[in-house]
Amino acid sequence: MMTLSYDIVIQANAQTVWNILWDTHTYSKWTQPFSETSQMQSDWKIGGETLFQDASGNGMVATIVELEQFKKVVFKHLGVLKNGVLDSTSEDVQSWSGSLEKYFLNEQGATTTLSAEIETSEEYKDMMDRAFQQGFAIVKSLAEQNH
Repeated sequence: MMTLSYDIVIQANAQTVWNILWDTHTYSKWTQPFSETSQMQSDWKIGGETLFQDASGNGMVATIVELEQFKKVVFKHLGVLKNGVLDSTSEDVQSWSGSLEKYFLNEQGATTTLSAEIETSEEYKDMMDRAFQQGFAIVKSLAEQNH
């Protein structure tokens, strides 16, 4: 596993950036570089359930391990959903289960620095680099037009 880091400075307050990251409608916009039909459902509780899925219901299951609204959220990945069935025990899943996906928002004056740290395997590095750069650019655009 390797840790990848991404950040972007956005001309908007942290609450605006947070809402764009996690609101149902805008989440599906900024995550299109990862999956065209990306969706997220969460109970927003530490230890609860968060689903990252595509339109067919396939995706990842995670839980929130740290949460500070408008400042930080850390997801711990637990398994995959395939055809509505959770896999948290296969050898493939076990190789990355427990990996963390962290988002930080640091507001200073009229700007917010959005940062992410992702634990992933080498094979996904190029895809993650491309998708986060494109996705964060979309977050920036949406936040600054709403600012």
